Amino acid sequence: MDSVSIKAILFDLDNTLIDTAGANRRAIQKVEALLGARFGQDDVRKIYKGFELKLLQETYDPSGSVGIDQNTRLEQLAIPDPVQALLEDLRETHKLLLLTNGVAQTQWEKIKAVRCEELFHAVVVGGEHTEEKPAPSIFQHCFSLLGVGPQNCVMVGDSLDTDILGGVNAGVRASVWVNANGRDVPPGASARPDYTITTVLELPKILSALK
Repeated sequence: MDSVSIKAILFDLDNTLIDTAGANRRAIQKVEALLGARFGQDDVRKIYKGFELKLLQETYDPSGSVGIDQNTRLEQLAIPDPVQALLEDLRETHKLLLLTNGVAQTQWEKIKAVRCEELFHAVVVGGEHTEEKPAPSIFQHCFSLLGVGPQNCVMVGDSLDTDILGGVNAGVRASVWVNANGRDVPPGASARPDYTITTVLELPKILSALK
């Protein structure tokens, strides 16, 4: 390894710091249970499928054209205590930035719900910018906000197509893939991570290796 120091860490939000996919599943199950007390099974299935479709569209559709009451999902979201403790420790030695794609209103509702804004030196929501991850422009914006160069940064996220590809193209010192399911990098993956971990709690060992 060269002697360039790691001064900043860029974190993805969904399924990196918070279990958005799990919260979605729990929200759908809760809605299904509530509906089951009021409607017949066939009606429940129809409503349930519609709710599931809208939730998925809201999560992945960058147009933001789908709007539903998110309270059921938001109440399921939280940053686990060990992850919060890790961020608090890292904040003492590194500049931390939260970089998340998605509709601005939706992402800010999640950020406020988990009360994580104060853990970061800066928060960048892709929906508020012309381009989102993996576009180099939004990473350059992050570097500028923190006053660091890409070679001083690590990008941590769960998506090969946005977090890892974006970090690699932006020239970060290292890209760290949070691979909770233990799956292999697909042969045709858009980018290959420098490091793979199953949880962000393993990040300190990567940072030690980069010193």
